[in-house]
Amino acid sequence: MTDTAHLEDIAKLIRYYILTSTTEAGSGHPSSSLSATDLMTGLLFGGTFRFDADMIEHPNNDRVIFSKGHASPLLYALWAAAGKVSGEELLTLRKFGSPLEGHATCAFRYTEAATGSLGQGLSIGVGMALNARYVDRLPYRTFVLLGDSEMSEGAQWEAMAVAAHYRLDNLVGILDVNRLGQRGETMLGYDLQAYEKRIAAFGWETIVVDGHSMSEICSAYEKAIQVKERPVMIIGRTVKGKGVSFIEDKDGWHGKALSREQLSQALAELGNVDTTIKGEIPLPERTIPQSPAPQPAGKILYLTDKPAATRKAYGNALVRIFPRYPQMVVLDAEVSNSTYSEIFREKHPERFFEMYIAEQNMVGAALGLASRGKIPFVSTFAAFLTRAFDQIRMSQYSQANIKFCGSHAGVSIGEDGSSQMGLEDIAMFRTIQWSVILYPSDAIAAERAVEEAAKHKGIVYIRTTRKDTPILYKANEEFPIGGCKVLRQGDKDAVTVVAAGITLYEALRAYEELKKEGILIRVIDLYSIKPIDEVTLRKAGNVTNAIVTVEDHYPEGGIGEAVRSALADFDIPVHCLAVSKMPKSGTPGQLLDYESISRDAIIGKVKELV
Repeated sequence: MTDTAHLEDIAKLIRYYILTSTTEAGSGHPSSSLSATDLMTGLLFGGTFRFDADMIEHPNNDRVIFSKGHASPLLYALWAAAGKVSGEELLTLRKFGSPLEGHATCAFRYTEAATGSLGQGLSIGVGMALNARYVDRLPYRTFVLLGDSEMSEGAQWEAMAVAAHYRLDNLVGILDVNRLGQRGETMLGYDLQAYEKRIAAFGWETIVVDGHSMSEICSAYEKAIQVKERPVMIIGRTVKGKGVSFIEDKDGWHGKALSREQLSQALAELGNVDTTIKGEIPLPERTIPQSPAPQPAGKILYLTDKPAATRKAYGNALVRIFPRYPQMVVLDAEVSNSTYSEIFREKHPERFFEMYIAEQNMVGAALGLASRGKIPFVSTFAAFLTRAFDQIRMSQYSQANIKFCGSHAGVSIGEDGSSQMGLEDIAMFRTIQWSVILYPSDAIAAERAVEEAAKHKGIVYIRTTRKDTPILYKANEEFPIGGCKVLRQGDKDAVTVVAAGITLYEALRAYEELKKEGILIRVIDLYSIKPIDEVTLRKAGNVTNAIVTVEDHYPEGGIGEAVRSALADFDIPVHCLAVSKMPKSGTPGQLLDYESISRDAIIGKVKELV
């Protein structure tokens, strides 16, 4: 029998912590935290949630994600009530150097993933739940606190559709319907029936409760964990600012802390608060996942006289290296027969997750999987990753170990036209802190890129090409992150041409034509765009008169700018050939000529310079 009176006392203590910490900080979101206090107190301390707070990384701990990341004062207060955060530490909220940041990040040890950009937490929860049900096969559950404002985000509904598809009965959403957003009423206000109908239509079990009735809340959690073969959404009607009469259900209090005078008034309303009580969390089952020991990767096998697409090499490589990296999982957005991740799906269907055409949710789910120790490889057309940039951006704040592969890069895809051409992807991933960007030119380099990505801890982007390209390298060639390959060089090189991917072949063709005319150029395969091989570029700059970069990408943020940045303090001109006209349909050759990134364009530029 749940002791609701004890839980209400804990909730009062949590409200005290929320109010005192935000007033001390002079900012924060106390009203949003207060509305969800009872819902989350009932979860953590009502007997449903199981967690070893002294062993945060226990594989069978239940997981709780604050999708409404601005309610971080509640998150910190919950763990203070559990005895894991001191009252003194709470008063460092939002101060420089404190792990208690304004929106939850992994600097705080009990944060599962960085949140605050709304509409992402449920997708992360999907990834954690997929891991529990299909990969580690553990009984832990994932709980996600959602705000009603963020339910207008499309990614939430992407997550709900996929969660129902995969029958994630280990995923529980907790929807805090407090009616008020940042600037006024939310789209649906207190229309709980509308929330219930919409969520149920996506295949979820729904439970509607009074979000301030501890008995209803605890009963809802008990029901939720009994549901089989479908995820559950607990829809709680709450009051923003609950517990402080003069801000309850009042507009204009979002993201606003109480003054010290107002705090005194609010604490008087709370009444006596027992700061000695402690919330107890039951321990999880001592279950651990079974994981096979790493085995050697297979050999790279390509016929040297038969061209192969780097996108297909990506799929081959996933299968080849899986024995060495048994924590790998692969996600694709319904284009696996184009990205060739289908090769992995056919060999290891239990480790492949079809995420359908919902790229934002796919990236969020990958973060959830990564947070549980998996190595997710995420693939789709390079162009379509751009719509998930916010999820990619946020994943860096969770120190995510995710590998992205964008196929169909550049105008060289041909007749499909501009909507399918990835022309912004290098720029996008270059902005991600500590990211790695690899752009292999042949199948051997692509296989090695996948291997390097799996080995590297952090975000890696691999850019692959649609069409078959000749084999340039031997199977034993190494492609370390941060390197490049000098493919043509001599003592009398006039110009250095730097390229990668499809344009590398144009540079090699230009080399042969220019050589016939007595003009020698140095050709560099810049397979690692970030980090970049500054040393080799400077060596080339010391012995040639200019550098020409050639790329199947827009000039902004691409290879040219990466090279210019690396050589910013070096006295050598850098000329950039890049996609500069509005792309259109045509053959790859026509489009390379049209955009002036073909063999002839390189020849023309070199002659102009010499």
